Amino acid sequence: MKGRPEGLSAEVEARPVVLEVKDLTHFFGNLRAVHDFDMTLRQGELVGLIGPNGAGKTTVFNLVTGVYLPTEGSIRFHDVKLVGRPSHEIIQMGIARTFQNIRLFSNLTVLDNVRIAYHPHAGYTLVDSILHTSRFHEKETEMTERAQEFLDIFGLAERQGDIAGSLPYGLQRRLEIARALATDPQLLILDEPAAGMNPQEIDELLDLIIFIRDHFNLTVFLVEHQMRLVMNVCEWITVMDFGEVLARGKPAEVRGNPRVVEAYLGRQTVKIK
Repeated sequence: MKGRPEGLSAEVEARPVVLEVKDLTHFFGNLRAVHDFDMTLRQGELVGLIGPNGAGKTTVFNLVTGVYLPTEGSIRFHDVKLVGRPSHEIIQMGIARTFQNIRLFSNLTVLDNVRIAYHPHAGYTLVDSILHTSRFHEKETEMTERAQEFLDIFGLAERQGDIAGSLPYGLQRRLEIARALATDPQLLILDEPAAGMNPQEIDELLDLIIFIRDHFNLTVFLVEHQMRLVMNVCEWITVMDFGEVLARGKPAEVRGNPRVVEAYLGRQTVKIK
């Protein structure tokens, strides 16, 4: 299938398609940021997208999540067309994402950050909220309990009353992922989740991403510059350069690809290991 590497197991190839991107192209004025990008993700996969700075990786994420409208191409989620849908509708359909720069409600508590993300599932009306009906109180309690469950899973239960902006950087990343998962996604998109982390935090994040995929039965798609994380967590990887797909394969295949090494070392000193 186009948009996938060869040599994946028959069991993986038999899984339902979650995301299918075909012939995706996007221009910023006269600058072509993405050209003929293809990718197909199947249920339960953990897939990476890498490339030098400016390769077009985050642009792909922004196209998938409705931040940008592609110039050409199609994006389908569970065979439903995404192009032209607003970001909030795409989230409600089951796609959640994090960002390169952490985007928390820094002045709110840890608990309230997750509660807000869970709010679309509240289940009460505007009238209920104005009149503070019994249904309102019941659903608010359910939301709090559900948010607390997420915080417990992410090791943040004891910090639920803390202001989000006061958390150490690594815990803020955990909170951002917890908030994304509170939207009940089927596809989780992580944009450089290890940015700014120290080696110990990266190791913890590696274990966390695998746990998230397995525990929540998700498909995970991530962009990352930390090659140690990508090579140890991803089942297969797509490499972009100048907006196009340069290579695609399992981590060992990508690591040894001369074109990939040249693309990185020609722009910056990065060791792929």
